[in-house]
Amino acid sequence: MILFPAVDLKNGQCVRLEQGDMARATVFNLNPAAQAQSFAEQGFEYLHVVDLDGAFAGKPVNAQAVEAMLKTIKIPVQLGGGIRDLATVEAWLEKGITRVIIGTAAVRDPELVKAAARKFPGRVAVGLDARDGKVAVEGWAETSQVTVLEIAQRFEDAGVAAIIFTDIARDGLLKGLNLDATIALADAISIPVIASGGLASIEDVKAMLTPRASRLAGAIAGRALYDGRLDPASALTLIRNARA
Repeated sequence: MILFPAVDLKNGQCVRLEQGDMARATVFNLNPAAQAQSFAEQGFEYLHVVDLDGAFAGKPVNAQAVEAMLKTIKIPVQLGGGIRDLATVEAWLEKGITRVIIGTAAVRDPELVKAAARKFPGRVAVGLDARDGKVAVEGWAETSQVTVLEIAQRFEDAGVAAIIFTDIARDGLLKGLNLDATIALADAISIPVIASGGLASIEDVKAMLTPRASRLAGAIAGRALYDGRLDPASALTLIRNARA
């Protein structure tokens, strides 16, 4: 189980949104590279980064901030937001991103995901963000008519490294992970699933380490880390002990 600290980028700054609403953004750090460095020093093994402006624009917007992070830290980085074509996938992987996350395009253009996963095995993840079980796209501004499971099943044999499942209703609100829905998804497909949205405390980390959650590949922590509700050292010690 990997605990991914999240860096969400808006206007070159590190922010957290509530329920994906750009109007409800809290700025936590003016320097994303320094924030990334801090997470690396705390002992996190893998960073989760989202270009929020990119998700709305349909192309990378905060590239400068991402590149500054890549220069600053040595731990692997997965990046989502505005990745809608093979050229963008390729450009980010060449710059040092370990794994790209394709969200909107996974709904609109599943062939892109399949082509990218074929070309770059193990380096393409799919981000599925759900509002009432239906997948939201375009930076969560629109809700599609397809369910998370329907989309996930399209990629069963595509070589996708992971599916990152976010419950939008909980995102940024510290209500706890929607483990029931996440585990149900993980049980229905063979692709590893990462839980996202609402992680609030050490109790969520403990729940991720129970036998019923054993198929989950990890969880993403955002606001709880920034406002001190989740102590990184305690969370990472719990995870290390569970692996031993």
